[in-house]
Amino acid sequence: MTHRASEKRPYQQKRRAEQTAETRQRIVDAAIDLHTDIGPGRTTISMVAERAGVQRHTFYAHFPDERSLLMACSGEAMARDPLPDAGPWREIARPKARLKTGLRALYDWYGRNADLTASVLRDAAYHELVREISALRWDPGIALIIEVLGEGLEPRQMPLLHLALSFHSWRSLVRESGLDTDTAVDTMVAAIFAVA
Repeated sequence: MTHRASEKRPYQQKRRAEQTAETRQRIVDAAIDLHTDIGPGRTTISMVAERAGVQRHTFYAHFPDERSLLMACSGEAMARDPLPDAGPWREIARPKARLKTGLRALYDWYGRNADLTASVLRDAAYHELVREISALRWDPGIALIIEVLGEGLEPRQMPLLHLALSFHSWRSLVRESGLDTDTAVDTMVAAIFAVA
């Protein structure tokens, strides 16, 4: 082997790895687009391969099954725009101010992610794998939000907190009733503290 050939090989390997990563990312992006448009439960491998511009065998080289694709897509979606981190809200001493801050952050997140969230939640009602993976990605963050925002609330206020944190409540208040985000937040905070 000549010196020049041995220098070429690492470059070729690096370029091949880059192309593999680009193809994988193209598949994930195509799947997320389809999950947003029609939902993960209705998205087929053929649809993803076609939108990504790859053959089925190329798809399977990256994602051997639906679970691996959904894990990659859900991980990518949450990396692009993670749920709000409730940890810093603990520093807000007054429960009402803490609730207002947290609810505003969550409602802003819902606004940015409304279409994908609606599709995933709809499909999770009937598609076991979607339900399992969305719970894996969603439940820990929401549990922390409930824990932090529930500090200082009375037990009878907690059901209203759960209602306020629901995506469906946000959609009803903002998308269907036409409230702006601040008014929607104030409405739910007022409802929670009305039973104190």
